[in-house]
Amino acid sequence: MRPVRPVIVHIEVPQPPEEVYDVLDVLAAHEEFTDHMLRQWHYSGPARGVGAAARVTAVVAGRSESIDIEVVAAQRPLGITERNTGAGGRRVATGTYLLNEIPGGGTRIFFTYSWQTAPLSERLTAPLVRWLLRRANQKALRRLAGLLDNSTQ
Repeated sequence: MRPVRPVIVHIEVPQPPEEVYDVLDVLAAHEEFTDHMLRQWHYSGPARGVGAAARVTAVVAGRSESIDIEVVAAQRPLGITERNTGAGGRRVATGTYLLNEIPGGGTRIFFTYSWQTAPLSERLTAPLVRWLLRRANQKALRRLAGLLDNSTQ
């Protein structure tokens, strides 16, 4: 059975990449723009950068489960990669934010969710799982854009 294809979403914001990175680098800041799908955040490790970690409850399509998130790579102002583990260790995935400067100003934010391993149920229902995650992650990026607007006013 083929692996689940990554989910990629993006948005453009007027803030420069350094400013976007500084918000994304603080793991606790993610709670504000992802609380429609990730709840009950419990933090460990440093507040920012590699090693920042959290245990969250993911709520998608009426199901909930605990997920461990850890920042595994960070390069200012280019991007951040988080590894998350869920489904009792049967799902290991990465969430990567890539920040591209837009000519004339602003940042194009790409978020890619890639499975390294996935439970059989997710592989069998991959089109639905990908659709749900694309929808939830696009909403998160819209909320991040709003958060960035509020922080610059």
